[in-house]
Amino acid sequence: MQSGQVKRVETTPFEGQKPGTSGLRKKVKVFTQPHYLQNFVQSTFNALPADKVKGARIVVSGDGRYYSKEAIQIIIKMAAGNGVRSVWVGQNGLLSTPAVSAVVRERVGADGSKASGAFILTASHNPGGPNEDFGIKYNMENGGPAPESITDKIYENTTKIKEYLTVELPDVDIAKVGVTTFSVDGGTFDVDVFDSASDYVKLMKSIFDFEFIRKLLSSPKFTFCYDALHGVAGAYAKRIFVEELGAKESSLLNCVPKEDFGGGHPDPNLTYAKELVARMGLGKSTTQDEPPEFGAAADGDADRNMILGKRFFVTPSDSVAIIAANAVEAIPYFSAGLKGVARSMPTSAALDVVAQHLNLKFFEVPTGWKFFGNLMDAGLCSVCGEESFGTGSDHIREKDGIWAVLAWLSILAYKNKENLGGEKLVSVEDIVRQHWATFGRHYYTRYDYENVDAGAAKELMASLVKLQSSLSEVNQIVKGIRSDVSSVVNADEFEYKDPVDGSISKHQGIRYLFEDGSRLVFRLSGTGSEGATIRLYIEQYEKDPSKIGRESQEALGPLVEVALKLSKMQEFTGRSAPTVIT
Repeated sequence: MQSGQVKRVETTPFEGQKPGTSGLRKKVKVFTQPHYLQNFVQSTFNALPADKVKGARIVVSGDGRYYSKEAIQIIIKMAAGNGVRSVWVGQNGLLSTPAVSAVVRERVGADGSKASGAFILTASHNPGGPNEDFGIKYNMENGGPAPESITDKIYENTTKIKEYLTVELPDVDIAKVGVTTFSVDGGTFDVDVFDSASDYVKLMKSIFDFEFIRKLLSSPKFTFCYDALHGVAGAYAKRIFVEELGAKESSLLNCVPKEDFGGGHPDPNLTYAKELVARMGLGKSTTQDEPPEFGAAADGDADRNMILGKRFFVTPSDSVAIIAANAVEAIPYFSAGLKGVARSMPTSAALDVVAQHLNLKFFEVPTGWKFFGNLMDAGLCSVCGEESFGTGSDHIREKDGIWAVLAWLSILAYKNKENLGGEKLVSVEDIVRQHWATFGRHYYTRYDYENVDAGAAKELMASLVKLQSSLSEVNQIVKGIRSDVSSVVNADEFEYKDPVDGSISKHQGIRYLFEDGSRLVFRLSGTGSEGATIRLYIEQYEKDPSKIGRESQEALGPLVEVALKLSKMQEFTGRSAPTVIT
């Protein structure tokens, strides 16, 4: 057994951003500055209750992006220096964000203890590589992101830190499953490298009827495609979709995790998932091959998802509504009923209509998974989702991309249970169009303006808030732009009072609400690593069955024009077009 002594290393505070529930995200060159990562890690240990550190067990893993392996070794040694008893690491340092949540909640050590939290190394859907992004966040013992009370302390600590604790130990071979034990200041310190997929697969099999889904995938009429975008979802795709569910290995795209995500942008949308989009018949260039019946993609850390049918895109807002509408019948985990449903404020109101029809508790929360976690911990919410391709349930306390895919496969299996021998399967498009016919359609789009000058972005938002003081002036401007657009009846900045802990979250997005149920929402996003990202959300509700089949951009055209001119988007940002439209 090798041994080491705790060392105190002098350091100086860094100019850091306040970490949110998505953690701290910066370019790799920032994280590799002397003591930068160490400062954040020590500031986190100092912010946690002592019993969650001393003698505790923590998880350290992530999406495998560039600098992850070095970061894991640094954190292991600092954990030892801070008195942590044991560190769990997914093999090769790989664990999806939802799998980390599952491991914290479900995995039990040899001594019967569970993890008290986790460092997750990811910058989510942002690119990886020496010149790209790295990120780190801390999740608590419920498997969910640290609350603001902790992230505020972490930030405060980073501004005044003077030293960090570490131990000089040899690097642990994280490619090999097994336990390495060290002696640190007379006590034992373990690093347990375990199979990345086993715990997560076991959890998924307790939620879904795998045999039921396997029958669908074995049908010669059903074809399937899954794109991991070279992210950590690849560590689970073969185990779940091929080995457990019987899909062909050829149905997996980009399922080898890579430090730079193959040079791509691991964001599962119609812009960045080019190969999958083309295969599903939605690309600009046509393919001679018949597209699969079902396609899906994941982001870098596998908490986001995109669902596609043959030549058909399912918006994330529709996706969570359809899962909620069918969950009780199609997914065994929900057979006793849903406790409630929730969506983030910018997400379309499709879920609201389902909740109303099914008489379910409904919550509209700010963007950030911690708000869903509070509701779930209180037993108020079963299914939730965000328009930013995040969907999940109370099985963990993070959004879960593979869970969403399995939910859709379960719904398809249920809809086709009497039809597998028929001439034509009920398709993804059939399910969505039937949903619209029942509940109405929420035409919806999101425009992202990425890496905008931060000052200009703040000026744009301030201008929109100022405009809200006079609705008559707003409507005069709106009618001058498009006379066929409904009048604005309410405008505000979204504010949320948490029904569980009573906390109030202000300035969560600027809303313009129209008489016919249409909405314009403007938000500054904190998920980028530099500059500012302005997100514009445009929604129109249509109940008339004869009008639910229009192209989304055509239906939303008038509102888009109003949004861009009302906000003076081009004047403030200098952008004539968004970076991404979803």
